[in-house]
Amino acid sequence: MPYDPETPAAHFAVDGRLVGVEPTSGHINDSFILTYERSDGPARFLLQRINESAFRRPVEVMDNIQRVTAHIAGKLKAQGVADVHRRVLTLVPTHDGEPYHRDAAGGHWRLYHFIEGTRASEAVETPRQAESAGRAFGTFQRLLADFAGPRLHETIPDFHNTPLRYEALDRAVQVDSHNRAAVARAEIEAAERWRPLAGVLLDLHRAGELPERIAHNDAKISNVLLDESTDEALCIVDLDTVMPGLALYDFGDMIRSMATTAAEDETDLSKIEVELPLFEALARGYMGTAGEFLTAAERASLVIAGKVITLEQAVRFLTDFLVGDQYYKTYRPNHNLERARAQLKLLESIERHEAAMLRLVERC
Repeated sequence: MPYDPETPAAHFAVDGRLVGVEPTSGHINDSFILTYERSDGPARFLLQRINESAFRRPVEVMDNIQRVTAHIAGKLKAQGVADVHRRVLTLVPTHDGEPYHRDAAGGHWRLYHFIEGTRASEAVETPRQAESAGRAFGTFQRLLADFAGPRLHETIPDFHNTPLRYEALDRAVQVDSHNRAAVARAEIEAAERWRPLAGVLLDLHRAGELPERIAHNDAKISNVLLDESTDEALCIVDLDTVMPGLALYDFGDMIRSMATTAAEDETDLSKIEVELPLFEALARGYMGTAGEFLTAAERASLVIAGKVITLEQAVRFLTDFLVGDQYYKTYRPNHNLERARAQLKLLESIERHEAAMLRLVERC
């Protein structure tokens, strides 16, 4: 480790004495659980160093997070919610009152209050859990629907611009820098067949039918903290990608990641299917909270959003495979190709079940 987390930790305004530093899992940022001894007992915090390879505008990321969490906390308090500290992330300021600390090497650090009595899950386990997660993301969007002030920063421009993802794929195929195009020929041809779907959401947005919202942009079950006792979805986390977008980006990603029990890199394609009970629970939870502000056009486009986002992810995996696995971590040969193959299979399943999924949305 090229740095000592105790040094940046000292810059945050925490009462007490630091007695424990424990590295914890994090897919992108370096994360540590800090334990402080205080007069009222031990207290834990989450210290993170922002990965600036993934998030090249860390100051804008932190400005977004500070404004969004403050807005949500204010709304929850106004509604009389008793456990606000468990329903939204809370930043700890530095001694100078800033939401982040910049170290001598230029790295950016932040500190959150640790939310006790919660757990995270890598995959949806039950329809009840899917419904609760859908409700949590719907609540997140609803609480931000009246967000005022300057527009949030686009910390990753064109993050869900699927046509641009296709342009990157086209370049990767043409250059074929790692001589992998022949191995991926079937997947490249499949992606080409789906290309007309890529711009559907953006076209509706440009036509004024889908309004800009604040979206999480990475809406999956692992970004929801669940109560250890009740399994209720409490708090949306990993807010680095929160920025202007479409509400449908989040619901589309929920379909992709939560309406099936198959893993994202499942190699047995026969296991990859949309599971309608999971989808119905997800839609019921989401519509129960987001339905009050969604427009008719947004509601009508919920299922096609699942197709677009699943296609986009397939194209991203396929592109990364062709350029030599530069973005996503891989754990075996052809891992990104297998991921792309799995997403394309899921896309086919959504297409087959689309009519039934639309009926379920109508029921919700």
